[in-house]
Amino acid sequence: MVSTDLIRTIVGIIGNAISLGLFLSPVPTFITIWKKKDVEQFSPVTYLATFLNCMLWVLYGLPIVHPNSTLVLTINGTGVVIELVFISIFLLFSTGPKRLKVFLVFVGEVAFVGVFGALIISLLHTEGRRSTAVGVVCIVFCIMMYVAPLAVMKMVIQTKSVEYMPLYISVASFFNGVSWTIYALLRFDANILIPNGIGLVFSVAQLVLYAIYYKSTQRQLEARRKGEVGLTQVVVRGEANNKIGNGNETR
Repeated sequence: MVSTDLIRTIVGIIGNAISLGLFLSPVPTFITIWKKKDVEQFSPVTYLATFLNCMLWVLYGLPIVHPNSTLVLTINGTGVVIELVFISIFLLFSTGPKRLKVFLVFVGEVAFVGVFGALIISLLHTEGRRSTAVGVVCIVFCIMMYVAPLAVMKMVIQTKSVEYMPLYISVASFFNGVSWTIYALLRFDANILIPNGIGLVFSVAQLVLYAIYYKSTQRQLEARRKGEVGLTQVVVRGEANNKIGNGNETR
């Protein structure tokens, strides 16, 4: 008979693969930013929240805090590196107050986790106390990470457009929430279950919004495309008329 621990390990490995997909899901967005050399209306909140969340879970997964959490440690360590790349690109192509704000938040997050980790390790002398303290903070900030897209969801409702809420991120969030919720239930771990259960709910809400506003988004994009084509034709005709006018003047 297959043991619960083996099933949990398999689910954890699947969760790692899905989480990696979630961390990499914004790649198309950042390719767009890189090509246009502009962050446009894309929000940095999700990437900053994910970066902080990953750093805290790395702290939680350390053997001196919560032993036997290798799968938690590896995937979140990878997440830290990936989010660093995304935040660096965002800083490179944002300007003015937006760039300064992102930089200050980034520095504040690194300082917070460094000080928090040092205090936990130096003041709490048992693994149980350390894992409880770090776990509570992880729950709070993990929920904040999942709540971060609410700003984008609000914009979707106001504009009736999902242009700036990529589907692949919502889908990846959904499967990530499912896998880690199952992982936490197989050997009950409230610190993992609570935030991922909430994250699952938010990802379902995003998918529902996408289904509701997909058609209106397509109509807006089509209208914008036709407007740009119409404007181009006007400009071309204007240039042609100017050339004809100039030719008449020389006669």
